[in-house]
Amino acid sequence: MTPVLHTSSLTSLPLLARGKVRDNYAVGTARLLMVASDRLSAFDVILGEPIPGKGALLTQMALFWFDKLGHICPNHLTGESPESVVTAEELPQVTGRSMLVKRLKPIPVEAVVRGYLAGSGWKEYQETQSVCGVALPVGLKNASKLPEPIFTPAAKAEMGEHDENISYEQMEKVVGPELAAQIKKLSLEIYTTAAAFALSKGIIIADTKFEFGLDEHGVLTLMDEVLTPDSSRYWPVEGYEAAFATGQNPPSYDKQFVRDWLESVRINGKPWDKTPPAPRLPEEVIAKTAAKYQEALTRLMA
Repeated sequence: MTPVLHTSSLTSLPLLARGKVRDNYAVGTARLLMVASDRLSAFDVILGEPIPGKGALLTQMALFWFDKLGHICPNHLTGESPESVVTAEELPQVTGRSMLVKRLKPIPVEAVVRGYLAGSGWKEYQETQSVCGVALPVGLKNASKLPEPIFTPAAKAEMGEHDENISYEQMEKVVGPELAAQIKKLSLEIYTTAAAFALSKGIIIADTKFEFGLDEHGVLTLMDEVLTPDSSRYWPVEGYEAAFATGQNPPSYDKQFVRDWLESVRINGKPWDKTPPAPRLPEEVIAKTAAKYQEALTRLMA
């Protein structure tokens, strides 16, 4: 078991940025060391309590998917050991939870694919019968399977801000029609391939988000994390039908469990307003969240 790590503090490499989960360090000008911490974010707020084992698990799952999907598009992995670029004293912060990757020019749009109606998509559908400008059939319910997966991009927000759903036309204005079309095609292909595999393991991937960048030759490359419970909704198939029939969120292997708990919290009689600081997670919520992440990985890799 790797030591619990809320925030890394490597001194042998320059820190470039701290994301919601990952701390990125420069390794020369062409590579990055991405350290997956055990911190958890919900509603774009970083929670104060880490989830033990989460960073190592996310890294293991991302590497699993990068390997399985490598025939569809290139990814940012260098194939080099993350441990090779830090000092011996820093190894406990890096081992088992890090990736040494190519430094890319990031695309400023998140590539979201939805196979089921959930979360912000469900809320938007109730108001407009569409999601990000994609018209959907009448009569869908929370957690409905869509007739086919849809591509619904989001504009990346600054740290602490909420990502904003945008239309495909807006995405074209940001990145250009040609690149937008390439990202959409790849995203749908990756999702469809991964969702079919996960289903064979008893897991529904309801939706997910991908991040892409361009390498030094302008080649579109999959980056950051991929198909982890932090970036996707993972539902066990055995709990789906009963939840769907009653209009509830299906049980999940992702952080929806934490989101649901946070939605139920009352502070001075009022719901949490989803701004920092977040309510303190009780031990039982931390333990259950860690167990859910672990179960997802165990089932996927069985």
